[in-house]
Amino acid sequence: MSREAPDIRFVPFDEPHLVGLGEMLLDPDVLRFTRVPEPPPEGFARTWLERYRNGRRDGTREVFAIVDRHDTFLGVAVVPEIDAIARTVELGYVIHPAARGRGVATEALRLLTEWAFGELAPRRIQLIINPENHASKRVAERNGYRYEGTLRSIHVKQDVWDDAEIWSRLPNDP
Repeated sequence: MSREAPDIRFVPFDEPHLVGLGEMLLDPDVLRFTRVPEPPPEGFARTWLERYRNGRRDGTREVFAIVDRHDTFLGVAVVPEIDAIARTVELGYVIHPAARGRGVATEALRLLTEWAFGELAPRRIQLIINPENHASKRVAERNGYRYEGTLRSIHVKQDVWDDAEIWSRLPNDP
C-alpha cells in the first residue's frame, strides 16, 4: 500500500524560519547526523542563515524552508554546494522532529532534485549521508539515488572523524 505524498512546498528560508531551525538544533538526531557543531554555538542559526544568504547571492548555495499548506515549518531543503563549472550539486534535507514519519523527507528530496535538475542543470547531484542514518538512506533510494561508496574519516566534528556515504543521481537515471 503506497502512501500519498504530503502536500508540501518550498519557500526561501529567511528570518521567520529561524525559530523552527532553532528547535531542530535541539534535536539529538539532527546533531548526530549533520555537520552542525554539538552543541551549536551561540548565534549559530543566524550565522548559518547569513552563510546561505551570501551563497544565494553568489550562486554557490541555496536553502529553502519546507512548509505545508498552512505555512507550518517542517524542515529545510539545502543545497550546500553548487559548482557551476563542474556542474555538480550537493543536496540535503533535515526534517523537524514533529514532521517525521509522514513522508516529508521523501517528498522534499523529490522536489529538491526536480528543482536542481530544472534550475541548475547539473551533470551530477550528490547526497552525503552519515552511514548510521538509515532513514535518510531509504529516502535517497526512494528518489532514485544510488549508493556509490563510503568515504572514510572524511569529516571531523569535535575531534571525532566520521565516515560519510556518497549517493548520487545523474540526469539520465530513472
